[in-house]
Amino acid sequence: MTDTQLNFDVIVVGAGPAGLSAAIELKRLGTGSVLVVEREKQAGGIPRHCLHSPYGMREWNRLMFGPAYARRLTQDALDAGVDIRCETTVTALKPNGVIDISSDAGQQTLTGRAVLLAMGARETSRSARLVGGTKPKGVMNTATLQNFAAFCDHMPFKRPVVVGTELVSFSALMTCRSHGVRPVAMLEKNGRITARAPFALAPKAMGVPLHLETQIAQIHGKRQVEAVTIIDPSGSHTLQCDGVIFTGGFRPENALLRSSGFEIDSGSLGPKIDQYGRLSDTGYYCAGNILRGIETAGWCWNEGRKVAQCIAAGLQGDLPPRTPVNVSAQASASEHAIKFTLPQAISPSDPKAPVAFDKLQLRLSDAYTGDVVIGTSTHRVSSKPERRILLPLPQSPVSQKALP
Repeated sequence: MTDTQLNFDVIVVGAGPAGLSAAIELKRLGTGSVLVVEREKQAGGIPRHCLHSPYGMREWNRLMFGPAYARRLTQDALDAGVDIRCETTVTALKPNGVIDISSDAGQQTLTGRAVLLAMGARETSRSARLVGGTKPKGVMNTATLQNFAAFCDHMPFKRPVVVGTELVSFSALMTCRSHGVRPVAMLEKNGRITARAPFALAPKAMGVPLHLETQIAQIHGKRQVEAVTIIDPSGSHTLQCDGVIFTGGFRPENALLRSSGFEIDSGSLGPKIDQYGRLSDTGYYCAGNILRGIETAGWCWNEGRKVAQCIAAGLQGDLPPRTPVNVSAQASASEHAIKFTLPQAISPSDPKAPVAFDKLQLRLSDAYTGDVVIGTSTHRVSSKPERRILLPLPQSPVSQKALP
């Protein structure tokens, strides 16, 4: 394939674990031309910057560090005959698999019989967190930190504050310590860490104070961060530091979807899909963390493969028509307990057709214990917020309701 080719069987937008695994699976299933477009300089997605393990167990039954994982996945795609074009930005999604791109070659319009959107997710920025103060050097998110660690010969600070306690937050903590940086504190606005409880031992083991029920309100400093104002149950305090790392709070990369008119789910902030991964325009599919923030690389890799199987079936005309009924979720005991369900719609099923999402994924905004009713089935749920909950997928158009 060449840069002048404009028509493809499948175009994949995003060269992270979901996008690359889907492209590899499509080629394995005999799909003719598969193009992956990626805005970054290299394929591989977020794992390229993650200088820690474990990666690769689900994919190759071996433990790997992030950069090695990304290289292996990229090479597997190239070996399968996938065309990967980096430094290529998609500027518009049009009906029936038509996309506009921008690259060093200029503006082009490409057409795919199917388009898989796998743009991933991004961390919530400082501005979105409404943190005031000055704008000195030394304020960044985890991705920027890991870029420094992977590609620079120095770190931009020595004593930063880590904001957040998701899995990626502990990754940032480990990256700091492995590069001679000693964080002065780890801050969490809630009364418990977001990651599972055993991770709370990590900051203590590294000599980093963990402050729960604590928010960062302002950043101070002229050229470099000098201190932050934090608020905890006892009041407002000043904490001396020379950097701030905002971690987690992942949000799907949905700007392109919004500007192209696709319906966005208010809970997940990703697109609404059916169990085959299809959007309202059946020429488009989605997989990976564009659907929600955030799952592991291995989970997204497997999701990409499954959606690829549905795409291949769709190209052969073997998927049922997309005539979905929405799946709704309500918790009568707590109005905001249920954050989202995925998929958000159920189309007719066919025993011969592959299903990408064979479980209903449920996530909570608040801790909840109670019944979840799906059609005629009732399931007991007891979970903390932001945990993956898997329930049987409705086989016919029904609604589900959570009861106290």
